[in-house]
Amino acid sequence: MSDNIRRNPKILNSKKSALLVIDIQERILTVERKKERVIENTIKLIQGCKVLNVPIYFTEQYPKGLGPTHPDIKNELEAVEAIQKMSFSCYGAGDLFEEFMSKNISQIIVCGIETHVCVQQTVLDLIVNNFQVNLAADAVSSRKKIDYKIALERMRNNGAEITTAESILFEMLNVCGTPEFKEVSKIVK
Repeated sequence: MSDNIRRNPKILNSKKSALLVIDIQERILTVERKKERVIENTIKLIQGCKVLNVPIYFTEQYPKGLGPTHPDIKNELEAVEAIQKMSFSCYGAGDLFEEFMSKNISQIIVCGIETHVCVQQTVLDLIVNNFQVNLAADAVSSRKKIDYKIALERMRNNGAEITTAESILFEMLNVCGTPEFKEVSKIVK
């Protein structure tokens, strides 16, 4: 291939990426739109990231009041420890952003709830700190459709890559025919 032919630098690279699952907690999830879709696609992202050895982080917003992470998601997360926070943005989740930087993670895959509150504030803070954000639109939700739609629009306008869980996983695979491709293909079916 010619040296003049390039790939888009925004295409996800599993070696530079991390998955951030934001606040998918039982009590708030009960009032979310399309919650089953959020759970299903979040689990696909977690499983795919495990296959691709992509680091996974997850947060819980005020768990005393909002309860723990949904059990199906928590089960997939296995030994990953929750990062508890009181701030809406994960900017206030301890030294999470610094950890991303120290591990040379520059592309953050985001899913979670609520799209227009914790997810949006986190995405905006990640972007201003020079992270590329790939938001799985089919793995986020809000209580109201308008909040979901406007938040996606605002995040896109501020530089977030709005995509889907399946697209994210195949982007990180890069090629077919590998054992990882076969495993991820089973996950997304």
